[in-house]
Amino acid sequence: MAAPPLLHRHFSNSLSSPPLHRHFTYSLSFPSPSICPAALEPNLFISPKPPLNLSKTFTSVSFQNHRRKPTSFAPASHATDCEPESRENRVEEAREAVSEYLQKYGASREDANYVSSNCPSYLSMLIDGVDDLDGWNSLAAAAENVEFKRKVSQMAEQKGDKGVLPFLESIGLSLASASRLARYLSSSKSNALTRLIHKVEYMKEILFCGSDDGGIIGKNALRMMAHISISADDELQQTLAFLEKIQARRGGLHLLGSENASFGYLIESFPHLLVLPLESCVKPIVLFLEVVRVPKECIRNIILLFPPVLTYDIDTDIKPRLRSFEKIGVKDNDLGKMLVKYPWILSASILENLEKILDFFDELKVLVEFRYLIPLSRNLMLQNRYLSVSKMKLIVEELSKMDIKSKKLGHVIATSPQLLLRKPQELLQVMSFFKDLGMDEDAIARTLGRCPEIFAANIDKTLDKKLQFLSNIGISKANIPRVVRKYPELFVCDVDRALLPRMRYLIEIGLSKKDVGFMVRRFSPLLGYSIDEVLRPKLEFLVNTMGRPVRDVVDYPRYFSYSLEKKIKPRYWVLKSRNIDLSLKEMLGKNDEEFADVYIGDGEVLVPPS
Repeated sequence: MAAPPLLHRHFSNSLSSPPLHRHFTYSLSFPSPSICPAALEPNLFISPKPPLNLSKTFTSVSFQNHRRKPTSFAPASHATDCEPESRENRVEEAREAVSEYLQKYGASREDANYVSSNCPSYLSMLIDGVDDLDGWNSLAAAAENVEFKRKVSQMAEQKGDKGVLPFLESIGLSLASASRLARYLSSSKSNALTRLIHKVEYMKEILFCGSDDGGIIGKNALRMMAHISISADDELQQTLAFLEKIQARRGGLHLLGSENASFGYLIESFPHLLVLPLESCVKPIVLFLEVVRVPKECIRNIILLFPPVLTYDIDTDIKPRLRSFEKIGVKDNDLGKMLVKYPWILSASILENLEKILDFFDELKVLVEFRYLIPLSRNLMLQNRYLSVSKMKLIVEELSKMDIKSKKLGHVIATSPQLLLRKPQELLQVMSFFKDLGMDEDAIARTLGRCPEIFAANIDKTLDKKLQFLSNIGISKANIPRVVRKYPELFVCDVDRALLPRMRYLIEIGLSKKDVGFMVRRFSPLLGYSIDEVLRPKLEFLVNTMGRPVRDVVDYPRYFSYSLEKKIKPRYWVLKSRNIDLSLKEMLGKNDEEFADVYIGDGEVLVPPS
């Protein structure tokens, strides 16, 4: 079945449908007749200049969903002596004239009717032009008896845009922007009205058909705006300006998934998208993205977040840049996922900066293992803030002072590349934070080597919050250094999504907050374990199968660190078969050889069942 026409498919919502988006009201002005002879001179895209003293009437245009309500115009020359019904008739005649004019240049009747009903500023310009011309002609006693509809048609023809101008306004451009773009589009047969309609139809199918994932696009847009600095190249700056326009609207960046909210801004920001050949440029890019395993429904993410990609040449721009990712270990099947989340990495400036970063670490000889190169390069590139090598050197120097060098430095940076986004004084502030807790420099350095993410964390928003949580469950300041040394990862766990739910679960099964605090003090990793994967199955086996009370884990919280299948169950069944009753510590504290020697005999090593 043939696809329905562009405008019918994208704007077929009933006028009575409840609005999905905010209504926008525009005021349209209509000047009084001018007697200036210059009004007779044809100006292709600008309406006749009004005189200084104007009597204006105003009318509003409402935009609901994808369709605009019919607009009522009050031509200035008839503002005082025309009945409302007469004014409506004149507007309707103007719409009919524009519809016929568009059909003359190849638009279907349905598309022509839609465009003529959704280009209020263009209609206003034509009506004003006719009224101004009639006013001059009447004073000159040279008015020809021509019907109003025909005058509007002639005025439209005089503009010389071949139907492009009203079409551009109907897809969301302002009349001023549409006029500028129409100058170029209407001068080429390759950009004739029918071709433009087909091109816009294809682009809207790619960008807006299917499920609405504006929220996902909006999150990725925020990530881009946060990671790209003001020193970005022209393509990125243009993209950021487009996103900022959308962000400023009510509803924010999630409106990127809405055709009504974003398409006009997209074309205004990147007018050359309508100049690009559809068959030889736009479609090949879309097909290539599918080849590199970008899901068809996600192509919209790439184009909306980085529209310049449509202007790239596949062989000279895109393929060489994608090949450069081989240096950081990106596999072919990962390219699509990476582009969906970070499409702006195709920018030349992003890749140039990546090369500088890699050269810097190559000089330092810290990337001795390829497994470090992959996460380091990928994260620095995807979180690119146009880092300068000189700034990175300052951080590396501070790390070296803590005896973080060579392979150890590579591990630290690969584990937490965001450290390179920090300022030296911020790193020193984190060190002072732990010194105030009673940790010496050696302990701080060991903590950095084990969990570098801590030193990239914000003190107020992250570290202080963890400190307050530990205090609330009864861990004194004197015991904090021990908790940090044993399990520094606790300070990068999310309090609301990880620590609190795990603590509540332990309380729900019968422990008190004091019990939990005591257990964390003795065994710091306790609250780092997943409820579903670790805590619940081990507690259920303890209570339901072993027949032990829950409080046994208070005395030996390390119980949660042992494998249920490979250690807890095999040892329990061995002891049960021999009618031996041991505490959790006695049962699990010995290594396999010691346990087998004591409880199995003949030095046999206990091998867990496969």
